[in-house]
Amino acid sequence: MNALKPYLLNILVFFPLLGTIVMLMYDQIVGKNEETLKKMALFFSSITFFASLPLIWWYNDPALIVNVPWVETLGINYHLQVDGLSLWLVLLTTFLMPIAILSGWTAIHDKVREYLAFMLVLETGMIGVFLAMDMIVFYLFWEVMLVPMYFLIGVWGGERRIYAAIKFVLYTMVGSLLMLVAIIALYLIHGENQAGGAKATFDMVTITQNLAQYNFLTPTQQFWMFAAFGLAFAIKVPLFPFHTWLPDAHVEAPTAGSVILAGVLLKMGTYGFMRFNLPMFPEAAHQFAVPIMILAVIGIIYGALVAMVQPDMKKLIAYSSVSHLGFVMLGMFAFTEMGMQGSLYQMLNHGVSSGALFLIVGMVYERRHTRQIADFGGLATPMPLFATLFLIIAFSSIGLPLLNGFVGEFLILIGTFNSTYSRAFAAFATTGVILSAIYMLWMVQRVVFGEITNEKNRHLQDLNLREKIILVPIVILIVFMGVYPSFFLNRTSEKVNEIRKVVETHKTTTPVATTN
Repeated sequence: MNALKPYLLNILVFFPLLGTIVMLMYDQIVGKNEETLKKMALFFSSITFFASLPLIWWYNDPALIVNVPWVETLGINYHLQVDGLSLWLVLLTTFLMPIAILSGWTAIHDKVREYLAFMLVLETGMIGVFLAMDMIVFYLFWEVMLVPMYFLIGVWGGERRIYAAIKFVLYTMVGSLLMLVAIIALYLIHGENQAGGAKATFDMVTITQNLAQYNFLTPTQQFWMFAAFGLAFAIKVPLFPFHTWLPDAHVEAPTAGSVILAGVLLKMGTYGFMRFNLPMFPEAAHQFAVPIMILAVIGIIYGALVAMVQPDMKKLIAYSSVSHLGFVMLGMFAFTEMGMQGSLYQMLNHGVSSGALFLIVGMVYERRHTRQIADFGGLATPMPLFATLFLIIAFSSIGLPLLNGFVGEFLILIGTFNSTYSRAFAAFATTGVILSAIYMLWMVQRVVFGEITNEKNRHLQDLNLREKIILVPIVILIVFMGVYPSFFLNRTSEKVNEIRKVVETHKTTTPVATTN
């Protein structure tokens, strides 16, 4: 296995792309049979998942680092690396992709080859974003990921798919262009200052180290760069009030698109804040902390209240994402160890739980071709296993103890309470926990429990083998993350504390936090 280390990150990034090429170019091997194409896509995504598992023990191993010159005259390197910040997000991506492909097994019959090809290209882009340590390489993977998601929504989505796809692209493109401007500005300023005698470079590790050592950015430059990167990532999160593209994209996307969108794509915004904004612009981070925490709390409460009145299950889950991701932003900008660890953990929780909820909606939609809550009721009678797993996943989403959601929200609330910023943020955010229990359990009660009022629901088939294979591993992971969080937190603590120390060092008046 050790012989694989130097090649592992390249395998993770490009093996899904290889699957795309095989499916698109070799008809004589794959043929045009839908079933064969789906098995081929499942094979490539599953191998990628199993190949990513050793990262759990090998992360931070220097032997894994790939760093070779690409465009030497511009200081662009092909630099891939995994650390405690990206480890679980890479694993989350490789875990969810085979599940997403399985979720569309019987639902997608139109342009199957293209659909699966876009899914695998999307996986390459997502893994590339989390592993890239050169800003240009990061930006390229960020843009690569945009194209397949646009087509997944626009071609295989619902009735308003074109509107939702264009809205998704416009929002993301605006953010991307601002990020590109900031990347170029950072490159030029770093090059002009020749910090540490280094050459101009786009290498994120080098720039972060030089920023920490020489602090060559003026406060004004930090402010504007934080704003440019921050707006790009805030749109992707999406942080209130930049969230309006999300419900449309979720509602119109096919089930697999919603799973990947909620599970992974939204995490790129929060990941971007931790990778770029906090360690590179720590002084500006303090300036923006309170405004961002205010927006996060508004998002937590607003998202929960709007979710509560949604008649469409998918839209309810979409607005719940706005609320849950508000917790992620709140914990991150508390600048305490607990808050930041909870933020990173909550990224994983949301990816697993919300992805599972979209799968649940997709399963009932395949049976009844409706997502309206009013069309259901009493599903526990014909579908007892479905009802059981739905209830566990809903509990995980609202943060029931011993399930994954509890750990993340608990750490965030304690971490925010201990922050030197106002404790009122933690108090207001707690209302979001209560509201999430109301809207989520109310939905479960109306869909699963009670008498069967619609005869079309009386003889619905319970979960089949494919659906059990999809949901059971997710439920196992939900319980595992809830009862053994240290397995995950131990691997992120070093990197989180490293970022936190950089931020704390640049707090000019009082310490960032008095306690953990």
